[in-house]
Amino acid sequence: MCGKYVKLHDSYISIVEAIKHAAAKLKIKPNIIWCDTEEIEKDPSKIKELDNADAVIVLPGFGARGVEGKIEAIRYVRENNIPFLGICYGMQLAIVEFARNVANLKGAHTTEVDPNTPYPVIDITPEEKDIKELGGTMILGNRKINIVEGTIAHAIYGTIEIVERHRHRYEVNPKFFNILTEKGLVFSAWRSDVPRVEMIELPSHYFFVATQFHPEFRSRPLHPHPLFVALLNAAYSKKQGLPSPWSRVLVR
Repeated sequence: MCGKYVKLHDSYISIVEAIKHAAAKLKIKPNIIWCDTEEIEKDPSKIKELDNADAVIVLPGFGARGVEGKIEAIRYVRENNIPFLGICYGMQLAIVEFARNVANLKGAHTTEVDPNTPYPVIDITPEEKDIKELGGTMILGNRKINIVEGTIAHAIYGTIEIVERHRHRYEVNPKFFNILTEKGLVFSAWRSDVPRVEMIELPSHYFFVATQFHPEFRSRPLHPHPLFVALLNAAYSKKQGLPSPWSRVLVR
């Protein structure tokens, strides 16, 4: 679990509980390791600690603190084929990492952190641009989402229409859709009302999925969220030396 509030575990209590729900479904016991992304920034060698993880979640958040550590963690799991789930800011920074290191857009960033970035691959949503007050003005609550058929997301959900909860104001900049997809990134889910990216994935990776929405908000003890089930399924399969779960029937 990679983030900047990890010293206070309750900051991510919804995600911790979602992991427990999914683990109970799969009859496995999770061992959560906390990774402080600010510590990675201070000491880059700490990134090797991710070698001890069977899967990595890059956590939600806001602001500049710990961001470069999160980006480095994403780069490491992408290059080392470690199962990965990015949530909200985790997805946005996965876009930044991919833009910088795969699409060769040097200096790519989110305008939340660097308003003057030469490649604003993550930018504030049009409806938020004129809003000065923060907090409850964000894009909040349920949104209908369309999943692209034939994607990992489609295999996980088993449907092409879902509803998920949101809490953000920055999204993938449409100006960079083409170059990112040309380099191999897949946009696997979209808001149903506007062309906004809701999920990304890398089909060549063992499991690399990220979401703009917050799947943890819809997980329940007897109804674990399918994305957490899929992540833990991938982690357990890889630990057992098995092929990626996407080559067989998913446990949902």
